[in-house]
Amino acid sequence: MKVIKFGGSSVASAEQLKKVLQIVTDDSERRFVVVSAPGKRTNKDKKVTDLLIQFYNAVLYKHETETLIREIVARYTEIATEFHVDDDIEKKFTAELQHLQENFDETDPYALDSFLASGENLNAQLVAACFQKGGTKARYINPKELGITVSNEPQNARILDESYEKIYQWHDSSEILIIPGFFGYTKDGHLCTFSRGGSDITGSIVAAGLKVDLYENFTDVDGIFAASPKYIHDPELIEYATYREIRELTYAGFTVFHDEALMPAFKAQIPVIIKNTNNPECQGTLIKKSFEDETRNEVVGVASDGGFCGITIGKYLLNREVGIVRRILQIIEDLNIGFEHMPSGIDDISIILRERQLTRDIEAELMKQIEEQIQPDQLSIEHGLSVVALVGEGMRERPGTTSDSTAALARKNVNLRMISQGADERSIIFAIRSEQERLAVRSLYYTFFD
Repeated sequence: MKVIKFGGSSVASAEQLKKVLQIVTDDSERRFVVVSAPGKRTNKDKKVTDLLIQFYNAVLYKHETETLIREIVARYTEIATEFHVDDDIEKKFTAELQHLQENFDETDPYALDSFLASGENLNAQLVAACFQKGGTKARYINPKELGITVSNEPQNARILDESYEKIYQWHDSSEILIIPGFFGYTKDGHLCTFSRGGSDITGSIVAAGLKVDLYENFTDVDGIFAASPKYIHDPELIEYATYREIRELTYAGFTVFHDEALMPAFKAQIPVIIKNTNNPECQGTLIKKSFEDETRNEVVGVASDGGFCGITIGKYLLNREVGIVRRILQIIEDLNIGFEHMPSGIDDISIILRERQLTRDIEAELMKQIEEQIQPDQLSIEHGLSVVALVGEGMRERPGTTSDSTAALARKNVNLRMISQGADERSIIFAIRSEQERLAVRSLYYTFFD
């Protein structure tokens, strides 16, 4: 039994939805279908979710909304017409959006969630109707009925463990269930959305709850590539990857999905495969806990991401000062700042942070408190950094990976601001100047994937 999820590009038009229906009906094991809101049909198009944000803002600021409602509903009726679904869709969907507007309360912390979730919710109803029109026994099911119960955190919901037992009750459904992604319901009955990658999160939750054999995540690429195509022409497809490798790669910049989106499936040890709606015959990328018989590269990928800064704290005999690291971290915690990496030497510590956490005032306060409480001999902050990660479970069995990678970067005159490697030797992370990110990625990729 399989859970299958389709992203926004896969359900953006009638032409795409025909592929979805074919993919699902080609395999009788595909019993649970999670759908996103319709994405872009062309590069100049708008995602339905973006239109819904415009709609929310128009309602909030009491602007005219009739044009936006027509534009949103037209995205669905265009598909409905192609599938000869009843004309009631236009009237029904228009009424649902108008209901959102009429019941809008700007003091309600869940108001935006209701607007955002309507994209997926309307689409799941439409997709179910299209399946039924084609003679497939399928039906729409609301996440509340399915049993997806979440925390009271608007736009950042977390699944509650009690959900999984409720979801499992649908394991033997005789119908294909079409499930809207991106949201669940609190114990108090409030609709509440997940964070980034919300539909991926729903698919992962449903797969874990139903204890299926495989979670298929269909998107608009053949799988996960060993490096970003914006830096590498025709990069190698990663055919097999472990959960931990994917976690490292998505953290360091891979954007196929949000780095926490697949955690429910990973925790339940359910294999995940990333495939292409437009090329379903392609093998895709299979992700599971471990691989024994498959041939894999020692290094599976090179990822990168920008938007970092580094604080360097130097103090003579720092290693002899008991509790100094705790005091530094306490300063960071008190300012509600998370840190990414903290390599150290005998007399110095470097702290890598996400720059988006630092306003001018927060940065000034952070540096002031470090100066006052730690009294360093040297204190500096460097902005405009990127991190580049070399990832692979097999690196621990490959002598010389670190020397090969640093030599490759040195040949291209890439100046390392930091290097960090975990005890499990699964990844090596380099901090570099952001203007050298492309050069660093290309140098590492062609060293290990030539």
